[in-house]
Amino acid sequence: MRIGILTGGGDCPGLNAVIRGATRAAEVTYDSTVIGFRNAWRGVMDNDYEILDVDRCRGILPLGGTILGTSRDQPFAQEDGLKRVRKAYDRHGLDAIIGIGGEGSMGVVNRLHEHGFPVIGVPKTIDNDISLTEMTFGFQTAVQICTDAIDRLHTTAESHHRVLVVEVMGRHVGHIAVWSGLAGGAAIILTPEEAFDIDEVCERIVHRHKKGRFATIVVVAEGAVPKEGTMEIPAPEVDKYGHQILGGIGSILAREIQGRTGIESRMTALGHIQRGGSPVAFDRVLGTRFGVAAVEAAIDGAWGQMVALQQGRIERVPVAEAISHLKMVEPELLRLNSMFQPRIPGDEHPGLPGDAPVEPRRDTLASMVTDHHIPDVPVEH
Repeated sequence: MRIGILTGGGDCPGLNAVIRGATRAAEVTYDSTVIGFRNAWRGVMDNDYEILDVDRCRGILPLGGTILGTSRDQPFAQEDGLKRVRKAYDRHGLDAIIGIGGEGSMGVVNRLHEHGFPVIGVPKTIDNDISLTEMTFGFQTAVQICTDAIDRLHTTAESHHRVLVVEVMGRHVGHIAVWSGLAGGAAIILTPEEAFDIDEVCERIVHRHKKGRFATIVVVAEGAVPKEGTMEIPAPEVDKYGHQILGGIGSILAREIQGRTGIESRMTALGHIQRGGSPVAFDRVLGTRFGVAAVEAAIDGAWGQMVALQQGRIERVPVAEAISHLKMVEPELLRLNSMFQPRIPGDEHPGLPGDAPVEPRRDTLASMVTDHHIPDVPVEH
């Protein structure tokens, strides 16, 4: 069998583990050949490729990024894209192509399947937002990077008695924010799943500091949004692929917190450091398992399927179903998050039913803060 493989979309720790796992399974176990296309579907259409074998994949397991390169180019964005993909299948005698990527890349795999191409999907994203798989490789590495950063920020926040806002990736879901925030002991975690009230955020911070805590870590997902009418944020720009360009909520949030509470606040955006570097052990193993499973799906002719982690096992699921909706943060984790945030009068205990009696809310933020005129907050260097 001759199998093509490519990596699409943003890079992610663990991609090379998938390539290595697929190549070894194909060559050693199934006597097959793997053709690696460079820079995703651009390589398929431009005939930019290399033959992959066990020797080529030696030493790549701990490497971040992808040895094949990546791009967001795809055949449906070009007039003759499908014709060029068909030509690649014919030129190389391909029996299948394994597409490794996130939500957008899985959409391409699904559309190619609908057009009759033999394709298999492998879910990849640090955001962990693809449905029907419990975890995507790269996510645990990103969480560990963010947790390490939060651990370091605790000490500087405590030294300067500051509020430190940490902006993390995740696009329209808050998996990275919740996991790293809980692991790093953040006081407040803000996610896209639940719009936040800036007045409530500030009140929780003030109550916390009144109790003698002089430093607060706030973790905010890049896609978090305020409740309508509570705080103005600019509409995100859109890139040439139609994706919203997220980021910047951390700076706005730090400025608002300082202006409303009088507590010195700074912002740190972790940015692309979350996507770089060596993958943690979990992502290396999951990537390897996905690579092997993708080859076996191709051997079985399971076209239009995506490999997925379910209850600790690698299963196959229809790509069409996996991309039908984003996987949001589980309500149980959001509830856990609320249990660890600073309490304020009037809070409903997260472990009590909705009709349980609660203490009336007496204090207001305005009565607790004297200085509302604080200059703009500089970005942390």
